[in-house]
Amino acid sequence: MNLFHQIQNYKPMNQQEECDKELMLQFMTNNSNYLERENKIAHFTASVWTVNKERTKTLMVYHNIYDSWSWIGGHADGEEDLCAVAMRELWEETGVKNATLISRDIFSLEVLTVNGHIKKGCYVPSHLHFNVTYLAEADENQELIVNEAENQAVKWWTLAEALQVSKEPWMVERVYKKLIKKL
Repeated sequence: MNLFHQIQNYKPMNQQEECDKELMLQFMTNNSNYLERENKIAHFTASVWTVNKERTKTLMVYHNIYDSWSWIGGHADGEEDLCAVAMRELWEETGVKNATLISRDIFSLEVLTVNGHIKKGCYVPSHLHFNVTYLAEADENQELIVNEAENQAVKWWTLAEALQVSKEPWMVERVYKKLIKKL
């Protein structure tokens, strides 16, 4: 099933997801380059909410651009299999090699705002990330590796701590609390 149909078939859990789903589908219909970051208005990204086997902790990175503890994810860069993108980002950003994807089904949808910033010496204008989130499970005793190009630290936090360490109030209220509730 292609990405458009996966999103179309996704059952939103709240009004935020209903609105974001509609916006994503509309954008995909009207923009052929929705998977490319060359689309300066918006493009698709994938995230993975990674939990331990007991589902009492989540793995987070201290993100360089956002200057905050955050979930793991990255740009589609033309790849329609966002599940594969999310799992690749998990490995690249944390070093976690043995994670189990709970399901290839979408776990959550979010439209995220990204403020203008400098990346690799170039200015990236403010834009939207049409984000698709997946759920994965990993052993919290695996060796963690910091990808200095992306983040400053990698750490497992209890679910309650994860809500406290993020410096992004909107992410905590609209995304991380939702993901925890969905567990």
